Amino acid sequence: MDIDKTILDENNLKKLESLNNSKVMEVIEKFIKHCKPAKVTVLTDSKEDIDYARQLAIKNKEELNLEMEGHTIHYDSYYDQARDKGNTCVLLPKGKTISKFINTKDRDEGLSEIMGIMEGVMEGKEMLICFYCLGPNNSKFSILALQMTDSSYVAHSENILYRPGYEQFKTLESKDDFFYFVHSAGALDDRQNSKDVDKRRIYVDLEENRVLTVNNQYAGNSVGLKKLALRLALNKAHQEDWLCEHMFVMGAHPEGKNRITYFTGAFPSACGKTSTAMIPGQTIVGDDIAYIRVGDDGVAYAVNVEQGIFGIIKDVNPVDDPEIYKVLTSPRELIVSNVLNVNGVPYWLGMGKDLPEKGYNHAGEWTKGMKGPDGKEVDVAHKNARYTIRINDLDNADAKADDPEGVPVGGFIYGGRDSDTTVPVFESLSWSHGVYVGSIVESETTSAALGSEGVRKHNPMANLDFVVIPLGLYIKNHLSFGDRLTVNPKIFHTNYFLKEDGKYLNGMLDKKVWLLWMDGRVHNEYGAIETPIGNIPKFEDIKELFKQVFDKEYTKEDYEQQFSIRITKILEKLDRMDKVFSAEEGIPDVFFDHMNQERKRLLEAKEKFGKDVISPFDF
Repeated sequence: MDIDKTILDENNLKKLESLNNSKVMEVIEKFIKHCKPAKVTVLTDSKEDIDYARQLAIKNKEELNLEMEGHTIHYDSYYDQARDKGNTCVLLPKGKTISKFINTKDRDEGLSEIMGIMEGVMEGKEMLICFYCLGPNNSKFSILALQMTDSSYVAHSENILYRPGYEQFKTLESKDDFFYFVHSAGALDDRQNSKDVDKRRIYVDLEENRVLTVNNQYAGNSVGLKKLALRLALNKAHQEDWLCEHMFVMGAHPEGKNRITYFTGAFPSACGKTSTAMIPGQTIVGDDIAYIRVGDDGVAYAVNVEQGIFGIIKDVNPVDDPEIYKVLTSPRELIVSNVLNVNGVPYWLGMGKDLPEKGYNHAGEWTKGMKGPDGKEVDVAHKNARYTIRINDLDNADAKADDPEGVPVGGFIYGGRDSDTTVPVFESLSWSHGVYVGSIVESETTSAALGSEGVRKHNPMANLDFVVIPLGLYIKNHLSFGDRLTVNPKIFHTNYFLKEDGKYLNGMLDKKVWLLWMDGRVHNEYGAIETPIGNIPKFEDIKELFKQVFDKEYTKEDYEQQFSIRITKILEKLDRMDKVFSAEEGIPDVFFDHMNQERKRLLEAKEKFGKDVISPFDF
């Protein structure tokens, strides 16, 4: 490498040369010269190197020690508290198009812009070079990833969230089959926050399997291996005939039965994804992203891309989230971000205790009722404040969380949020019908901050923000994936948010009953009632499960309220979906076949029973 030894010393150069990979050397040399750091440190899988990132984050004041042993706190800029969808773009060569739902930019124009912003951006700073494995080590599922960053917080976060990959890189030999990520927080203010957020850019370059991101620190924008790598992996999955999904992976453990049934699940934000993955008595493999492949036996197998959780801390409390709360309140290595700090003790919204009226948070020195620089009242902690932990710190971590072979998938679960249309749980009629069901997932907005409350947003497979191929191709990939399986996982849909007279018809914990019903359906232990939308549970089975799980009487009135088929409301949804998908090119005919068949079944049922809302007992 033609790099000054005062920047990259002999010891760090040897670490790179030991990988014996010309592409690694070429990429690193290019960005050292372009970003111009004062120092470059290469981190391997050694404990000493992994600890270095954490200690540097504390030394640089990107993180502060908290009172609890091993806990640190990080603050992002007041204006850098969530994923920046507007400035996150997929770079496309001229003439190439993808779904209209995805922000795109001409590749030449985008690269010219961001490389201009990144020129000399690390002057006076230290570049950390880190190596990771997306997925379990030594697994056919996994993808290697190279990270270059001037943020020790980013490196520390990735050390918690992802498996080490330096030794794995040695197995590449001369191949260039890896993703790479270049990040800079840019110029920093006195709080060690990114100053130039108006020049925040997050560009995904599919041609080069890389992400360039600058002038940000919030992990959704800076930690390339998370949602940014999801886009790269989804493109790779398309090319190689496997699935990369925005899904948890969990194990269901029905009482008194010697088995584990693994489910994957995709839910838009605020639809119950984490709470489903963390249902009491079950085990978690991963909470966010899954790679799913066809095994040699024709069965679908899934792995968790990550070894950690970057979760929303709001409303984590000892009643609703006992496993996570226990981890957050006991000694271990973890990071919390953008919560209130009072003398080393963190406080967050919804934690189940009285909150202080002053302290230090994402706005700086804080007192109750104060307003931020944008004139809005600043809450005690940000509603998108986060925690970063390792999954194996949880008592309910699944024994196969790191299994390189993955876990066999018995069912896919798609979850939406609507207050007046969809039953709490139903099963699709077939694999292709299930793909259709997943494609028409909708979610109601939940507060004024997200737009008008109750507005339905379409989000196919809860993956719309990350689908970097045409939507029609994405759906076709799911259909063909099922064709290559000897056993299709069953596909289910859940909705925990049905209301009547403004009150929820389900309790927060009822989802355990729906999960155990799904488990029973996978193993053919329960019958079902076929309706125009799919198969719903029989009253007797649900009644028995509520008694068994909660010792609760589940009445016929409960069942009828929750599982009645609301004809007009469902037809209105189909009209919305017809409009959305008719505007997309390349949607497979079988998708519209299922939509038309469902519409026909609904109209026939309405005529047969003479009702707009049909009781499950009628079917």
